[in-house]
Amino acid sequence: MISKIKTIIGRNITNARGWKTKRKIVVIESDDWGSIRMPNKKTLNNFLKLGYNLGKDPYCFNDTLANTEDLTEIFEVISSCQNERKQYPKFTFNTVMANPLFNDIKKSGFTEYFYEAFTETLKRYYPKESVFNLWQQGINENLLQPQFHGREHVNVYSWLRKLKEGNKPLLDAFDFGFWGIPKSLYGEETTNLQASFGTADPLIFNFLKENISVGLKLFEDVFNFKSKTFIANNYTFPENLYSSLKENGVIGIQSIKKQKLPQQNMKIRTKNIYTGKQNQMHQKYTVRNAFFEPSLRSKNFDNVKNCLLQIENAFFWKKPAIISSHRVNYIGRINKKNRQSNLIMLKELLSQIIRKWPEVEFLSSDELVGDIS
Repeated sequence: MISKIKTIIGRNITNARGWKTKRKIVVIESDDWGSIRMPNKKTLNNFLKLGYNLGKDPYCFNDTLANTEDLTEIFEVISSCQNERKQYPKFTFNTVMANPLFNDIKKSGFTEYFYEAFTETLKRYYPKESVFNLWQQGINENLLQPQFHGREHVNVYSWLRKLKEGNKPLLDAFDFGFWGIPKSLYGEETTNLQASFGTADPLIFNFLKENISVGLKLFEDVFNFKSKTFIANNYTFPENLYSSLKENGVIGIQSIKKQKLPQQNMKIRTKNIYTGKQNQMHQKYTVRNAFFEPSLRSKNFDNVKNCLLQIENAFFWKKPAIISSHRVNYIGRINKKNRQSNLIMLKELLSQIIRKWPEVEFLSSDELVGDIS
């Protein structure tokens, strides 16, 4: 009961401050598109055979690059729902633009980092499929809108350092072509390897600045438009890098209500923010205030009901409902049941939103930032 009360209070605090609108706006922000995680089911089983305990990590057991079947099925659900304006829901695909080239990194003795555009990774993972053509179709039909989620989803310096030190779990994962294992396996004292900007070390500041510039240029080259918003991997980003985002055209920062700021002592400081707040670069924050993450919840959790309650609370406070819904929820290549059950819930959620608020407007994250005055 106490936990439930705290949740309700926290939800209201999140929505009470900041920019308000009478419009019923829903934004669906979905992270991790483009990044590898677990290559396939065979790799998962082979890694488990080495004796590693992955616990119940939903990413290790479900998440990988989306193939044509994954995209086709989520697009079918989205395009089956329309508001009273005949507008489809729209997913913001927060996209990681590149993945490591494992063979080249190994040849360097883990002293240099090499990468390829995620579109090239798609060709290697699915050589008989035209996956990126489906991305382009989704964009053209207003079902998805890519935005920038980083050049890669790995903390390059921390990862290479652990590999050079001979960290066996990471070396074994590396040989299978991935790195995304629980921190308990590679060292709790280490920076989270999923947080590519999870460091405040001044020695690599210039590397991170270039990383942003190169990543956003790659985004523009791939999609033929600039990304106006950015969401940091693991919501972790140093404040002194916002200028680099601004210089490359980013005017909005997607976030959760507590911004995570890495410190030089390896600690993480948090800072409360709200939708409409501006940072020192006059970039506008948008804060996620609703969550549809069935792959990350227990089986007994009512994902549709709870997300609808969060949307209702956002609308009560005249806030846009900004829904967090990671890619892992919609991937079925490793575990088909993961995708099937979650898409059923997604369709129910979207149908109920439209039924309850037929005037709802579905915006992408960059469209929302453009509307915030």
